[in-house]
Amino acid sequence: MLFFVILVGVLLVVLLTAVFKLHPFLALLISAFFVGIASGMPLLTVVENVNAGFGGLMTSIGIVIVAGTIIGVILEKSGAAYRMAEVVLRILGEKRPQLAMSIIGYIVSIPVFCDSGFIILSSLKKSLAKRAKVKVASMAVALSTGLYATHTLVPPTPGPIAAAGNIGATDYLGTIILVGLFVAIPAVIVGYIWAVKVGTKIDVEADHEEALDYEEVIKSFGKMPSTFKAFLPIVLPIVLIGIGSVAALTGSDSGLTQFLQFLGAPTVALLFGVFAAFLLLPEINETTLSGWIGEALKEAAPILLITGAGGAFGTVIKNSGVADQLQQMDLGALANGAWFLLVPFLIAAALKTAQGSSTAALVITSSLIAPMLPTLGIEGALPLALVVMAVGAGAMTVSHVNDSFFWVVTQFSGMKVTDAYKAQTMATLLQGVTTIIVTMIIWFILV
Repeated sequence: MLFFVILVGVLLVVLLTAVFKLHPFLALLISAFFVGIASGMPLLTVVENVNAGFGGLMTSIGIVIVAGTIIGVILEKSGAAYRMAEVVLRILGEKRPQLAMSIIGYIVSIPVFCDSGFIILSSLKKSLAKRAKVKVASMAVALSTGLYATHTLVPPTPGPIAAAGNIGATDYLGTIILVGLFVAIPAVIVGYIWAVKVGTKIDVEADHEEALDYEEVIKSFGKMPSTFKAFLPIVLPIVLIGIGSVAALTGSDSGLTQFLQFLGAPTVALLFGVFAAFLLLPEINETTLSGWIGEALKEAAPILLITGAGGAFGTVIKNSGVADQLQQMDLGALANGAWFLLVPFLIAAALKTAQGSSTAALVITSSLIAPMLPTLGIEGALPLALVVMAVGAGAMTVSHVNDSFFWVVTQFSGMKVTDAYKAQTMATLLQGVTTIIVTMIIWFILV
């Protein structure tokens, strides 16, 4: 009966968001109260669990999400995203334009939302298509799949951070970033191959439009920051978190080790990333220091609310007694962690397909599976990182008409909806399946 109540709670989220178009924040809160009350939890205990779940998750990842969003907005507005794209193009040359767009998407979407990243780089994509004489649709799919891979797998993007927080893996963020960067590579490669094989067969009106030359696009953007300054806000936090993770593994209590762990704490590392992003500001004035950061806070607010509500939902499920029920069950093949990874993958894929939001799919799925992990003995940096990858793989399966990113790709590339299903939707399906296969293989080899 308890499992049935939880299932109804999940279906309630899907119904409220997909059918009634209610914001996921309220949908998750309503479902949290429903599960708590329907499972027989005392009413005041339900309220305590909702508050504790919301506040507890904000304690561990709230500042991280805000800092990551600030970095993304500054990269977007300062021209740093364009500079990173230019560097990639300079290294690869123009012989493989689709591969260049895939790699650009892979890098840019680590701090920048995939929707924003696609819009920012849209003119660059068209100018490169014109110069290389390739189809715009092919370039669009290469860029969108590159953006999509790191968006669902690599912190500090909010979805993977929220998933890590829900399963208690915030302390292993360095491992999650490194594993995510590696696991995203096969997903990008699959997207690139699909862009070349299928995208080159799709004609769109934009193919016949006069796009600006590449030099004109760069020139129209004005003076851009240096390569070092452009990459620093992304690279610095990742390096600091990595150093902190290595210092923690030594087990030493020396002052130096504690200082390195302090620098590698996600909150501190991301704040240093924000300070590095300040170097990108064209001017130090109210517009940049208050306006740009204020815009980032507005972008972060709904993510924080959804993440917090997901934490509340997960805490109610965890304290409903489901862990005790799981301990009494013979989970059979699921006791092998590699096969268990299919559970979060399928749940997240179902949620993503039904309601469209990758972030919501990551938040809800991680909340659902968190009570299972201790029962199955899944703990430690690498196993929990791979669980986040499995959830992220499901959260990219698939992007179609109820996903805002799907419409960004179609509108800014000129593809028809039917063509976008062949190109974008099928590409994200292949990316998701590839990612879960790679994740399971890593588990079999290393865990």
